[in-house]
Amino acid sequence: MVRAYIGLGSNQGNPAANIREALQMINEIDGLKVTGVSSLYLTEPVGYENQPWFHNCAAEVETELSPDQLLAALQGIEDFLGRVRVVRWGPRTIDLDILLYDTITVETENLTIPHPRMAERAFVIVPLAEIAGDMVSADGRTILEVRDQLTAGKKYICIPQKIW
Repeated sequence: MVRAYIGLGSNQGNPAANIREALQMINEIDGLKVTGVSSLYLTEPVGYENQPWFHNCAAEVETELSPDQLLAALQGIEDFLGRVRVVRWGPRTIDLDILLYDTITVETENLTIPHPRMAERAFVIVPLAEIAGDMVSADGRTILEVRDQLTAGKKYICIPQKIW
């Protein structure tokens, strides 16, 4: 079993319910088990700003799936939950990203691990730091250090509800 971390986001329909359903579906896949989930955060959209704010969290999973198999499984869940890719960084029912996969680095046409922009995005780093703060990022800093530098002087909203 390998430990991996997944970023989850939604801003369409009932975002909290979408994330909860995605977590349930992840947990039902053979060779994949959710072992931890961060709090749920309400975050401003990045890139394409003319859309509702997002609900975001991070999940820790144990998996027997390869990175490519995990990506395929997550994209299958996105498709099932109605994700439509029309506008880059646009509204979505669910977004599932592999953030980290053990200490493995992957660079293919379809997949880059660690996630290439996670250290630039508070909506990824803040929830990830909650459940994997001591993990070391690609640049040698812990996830907590990345969070503290990225969010210095900024506020983010944690929604006080149990998502998982």
